[in-house]
Amino acid sequence: MTAVTHSSDKPALHILLAAPRGFCAGVDRAIQIVEVALQKFGAPVYVRHEIVHNRFVVEGLERKGAIFVKELDEVPDDRPVVFSAHGVPKAIPAEAQRRDMIYVDATCPLVSKVHREAERHHESGLQIVLIGHAGHPEVIGTMGQLPTGSVVLVETAEDAERLQPADPDNLAFVTQTTLSVDDTAGIVEVLRRRFPNIAGPKKEDICYATTNRQGAVKAIAGRADAILVVGAPNSSNSVRLVEVAKVQGCTRAMLVQRAEQIDWSLLEGVATLGITAGASAPEVLVEEMIEALRGRYHVTIEEVVTATEGVTFKLPKVLAAE
Repeated sequence: MTAVTHSSDKPALHILLAAPRGFCAGVDRAIQIVEVALQKFGAPVYVRHEIVHNRFVVEGLERKGAIFVKELDEVPDDRPVVFSAHGVPKAIPAEAQRRDMIYVDATCPLVSKVHREAERHHESGLQIVLIGHAGHPEVIGTMGQLPTGSVVLVETAEDAERLQPADPDNLAFVTQTTLSVDDTAGIVEVLRRRFPNIAGPKKEDICYATTNRQGAVKAIAGRADAILVVGAPNSSNSVRLVEVAKVQGCTRAMLVQRAEQIDWSLLEGVATLGITAGASAPEVLVEEMIEALRGRYHVTIEEVVTATEGVTFKLPKVLAAE
């Protein structure tokens, strides 16, 4: 006969639930854009690249009739296409227009703000320094706003130290929106020291959601024995949350996509566990994680709130009801 395990037999686990966490306004808007496009145009609606970096979200939209492709040439002329929240090079909408396609740009408005800044600086005759991660869709999209060679990418403070621009007195910098706030500050410090005339954004390019989620992790890292970050490995802001936790002293910080992927051996001896989620991870995955923990622990939850968010973005006009 199998013994019944009562909750009192389970080890105690205190969860520090970071807030804000999870979806930001740009992600929320991008997902809504695909859903409303499906309602307006019917299935299938094509989406160039993952709308946001989360497989759970992508698979949910696929079930509703979205088809995700890598490039525009995979989309038939007579079906609508949505461009992902990360932004696209100018050549992509130009090609969609040339083909007379219906397209909906789901680029986050805060990414679009960076695009406009880069364009303004370029028009003023400045060379653009982009702080970001090579190969990330947002970086590809931002560099693709300007002619080839107009933008130089800097990934680290060491890159900034080695930078040899053609005209050191005519520079401007912009940044990817999902970077580590502290790392980026270090890179900007090097750029400003080496190039005192460098122009910067009027308002920081790193978005409010990235800043707030990193702030919330900092608030719990000192109290947590371990931290689980719900998010995808290709999600820049989620990966940064793991890095921030470790820098703050919580060395047992792990990125987990789904509850089934928790490595329980890494939680041995943990009495206080921090949980957060990247900006492209839905709250349902956080709830799934907590339910899995309840199966093994007697759980108590404390939500640690460091900021409140009320940001919303309008949907593009092409989706307005006729």
